[in-house]
Amino acid sequence: MNYERILAGKEKPLPIYKGVIAALENPLSFPDLLEPIYREAMTLDDDSLDRFRFSLMRLQLWADIHRNEDLEKAMHIKYVSQVLEKVVFGSLVMEQGEPAAD
Repeated sequence: MNYERILAGKEKPLPIYKGVIAALENPLSFPDLLEPIYREAMTLDDDSLDRFRFSLMRLQLWADIHRNEDLEKAMHIKYVSQVLEKVVFGSLVMEQGEPAAD
């Protein structure tokens, strides 16, 4: 799977994607990679930080679209992207809220 293409979209890849890709390719490495990815994100300028957030959203969308192909992989991709978004940005743009009561 070409994670870099999903992360970058139509933009030039950011260096921070290397750590994210490593976490996506090896689920057991994610706990060790979380802090270095966070620290690298804190050094990004506003434009790059905005691009990084959209890259995490693209991963979440990709996981939702392809979840029927490989549910376990889709769940892992979504988990990594959501944890990173929450840690770096404090919240999720596409947060799923509770269903409205009738």
